Amino acid sequence: MFRCLQTIGPKEGWRVFNSAQDADGRCICTVVAPEQGLCSRDAKSRQLRQLLEKVQNMSQSIEVLNLRTQRDFQYVMKMENQMKGLRTKFRQIEERKSIMERNFQEMKEKMDELKPLIPVLEQYKMDAALISQFKEEIKNLSLVLAGIQEELGAYDYDELYQRVLRLDSRLRSCMGKLTCGKLMKITGPVTVKTSGTRFGAWMTDPLAATRNNRIWYMDSYTSSKIVREFKNVEDFVSGVVSRTYSLPFKWEGTNHLVYNGSLYYNKYQSNIIVKYSFDTGSVLAQRALEFAGFHNMYPYTWGGYSDIDVMADELGMWVVYATNQNAGNVVISQIDPDTLQVLKTWNTEYSKRNAGESFMICGTLYITNSHLSGAKVYYAYSTKTSTYEYIDIPFHNQYFHISMLEYNARERALYAWNNGHQVVFNVTLFHVITTEDDS
Repeated sequence: MFRCLQTIGPKEGWRVFNSAQDADGRCICTVVAPEQGLCSRDAKSRQLRQLLEKVQNMSQSIEVLNLRTQRDFQYVMKMENQMKGLRTKFRQIEERKSIMERNFQEMKEKMDELKPLIPVLEQYKMDAALISQFKEEIKNLSLVLAGIQEELGAYDYDELYQRVLRLDSRLRSCMGKLTCGKLMKITGPVTVKTSGTRFGAWMTDPLAATRNNRIWYMDSYTSSKIVREFKNVEDFVSGVVSRTYSLPFKWEGTNHLVYNGSLYYNKYQSNIIVKYSFDTGSVLAQRALEFAGFHNMYPYTWGGYSDIDVMADELGMWVVYATNQNAGNVVISQIDPDTLQVLKTWNTEYSKRNAGESFMICGTLYITNSHLSGAKVYYAYSTKTSTYEYIDIPFHNQYFHISMLEYNARERALYAWNNGHQVVFNVTLFHVITTEDDS
């Protein structure tokens, strides 16, 4: 509410009107006007007074505006500080959210990695119980045998002997199953030696006696018949050759096999497998692999006449190849080591030309997707179930070009020829023991 108060200044003839007051009672707007009797002064004086009045009015208005501006500025500064604080808090929340999302993703990936191990761990618990049962039976039989020594004839010998045989058979069966497992990891490689051309093969005999560590060395993938033998790894590294063999036929490829004292290889420009005895220096058997492609018809990705791959694992001897009948896809055949006769065949749907290398472990064929850097084990085919799965098991292709990759069941290792380097990879298997009731 505005009030108009009239006061008379020290100089008569002037009136002062207050139009408003602030909260403290101070004059906010002051109007200075002359007495009515003074209006007869000259025009210039009147104009000057009017101008002064306007200036004074503007001065008062500016003062009020300044007070309001100061209050608004303080309010804005306060709000700006609050906004800065909120922005900082939001930024901290976003950073924590990002960290939590990363941590959550890492935890999820770890859980995904651990999930396949749960049934394996459960199986290990069952296996441990089975082995404990065997140990208890052996302990009981040992006590019985000890008693027999003191009192001969107290037990029926034939019955006791049959119990021992049954237990021995079960133990051997258990140990046989323990050696097999599913491939989970490949580590290494360990470089044993650097020698030869880019392509070749070197191997040991998986059926040799424990103290027999002979190594056989076959350089190049074609047009050669010379096989060098070394007594052990030390001689191999130092280049001390113990024997040299000249084969009756040249070989093709690098996927040869030494098995129980004999060399198995693909005869040059044919689909014939040759069995050559190191002891007698003669060919013991040779047989054509029906319909098998050869001489770079269906090689591995690197070529090199690697059409036919002879290999062995814990379950016996195998040969991997491709045929027109199977549209160039990988074929697996289990063969008799003595006669080379095919015992059973499995047709897969994996193109042989898209396979880098392959090897058998416990009746499962594992195929790599390349022979170059970045190669990994990509495909697995089980001959036990006639099923396949795509897997992802990386390994370090240290020298960038693999032309031979073979599994040795005795040493549980992969022998490889890696661009003129002879290397060894270690493998990790998960063992699943099945009892007679499970089979």
